[in-house]
Amino acid sequence: MTAGLWQNWILPGIWITIQLLAGSAALGALVAFTVGMARTHRSPAVRFLAGLYTEVFRGVSALILMFWLFFVLPPLIGWQLVPMWAAILALGLSYGAYGAEIVRGGLNAVPVAQREAGVALSFTPWQRMRHVMLPQAVPEMIPSFCNLLIELLKGTALVSLLGVGDVSFAAYLVRLATQQSAGIYTVTLVIYALLALVVTRSMKAWEKKAKAGLGVGVK
Repeated sequence: MTAGLWQNWILPGIWITIQLLAGSAALGALVAFTVGMARTHRSPAVRFLAGLYTEVFRGVSALILMFWLFFVLPPLIGWQLVPMWAAILALGLSYGAYGAEIVRGGLNAVPVAQREAGVALSFTPWQRMRHVMLPQAVPEMIPSFCNLLIELLKGTALVSLLGVGDVSFAAYLVRLATQQSAGIYTVTLVIYALLALVVTRSMKAWEKKAKAGLGVGVK
């Protein structure tokens, strides 16, 4: 693989993959915490709507959702999404539904006594969530979120089907240009593995810091 192919295709592809991961992870986190907290709400209606969202988006293929947002939605709203934003929206909504279950499980794992202590201190529901439940639940969510983030990283390869020039699409173009599959796809495997390693190390450092704030060590 020549330096020109690496500089013109592979490196830009890596950068686009990182942008896709960051954008869809940010949207997914917003969805996960919003829907996950709603699933523990006192109102049955709120819990039902949050549960409905989770079931629908966990059951829908992220690829088909991406195609729907890019090909079907524009005629309905009269506005065409660019492929990058359609991909981020589809991945964020899909993986956010899985993240919502992580948030729900983490919140439900907080001891009842801790919640009652917040009530005894006359905290509002939001204050209990912010000052009592989330600080204890988030450190326990991080390992599961790490796994989900790595799955999201691998899921970004789907965007190549919309012509987004991520690293997998760049690898495909290099293979067409060089007619060599083994070298480029081996390099692509290594790139994804290295990106996953960076994600894992970053999440591990966050988990360590979060648990240190609670006086708990990381195993």
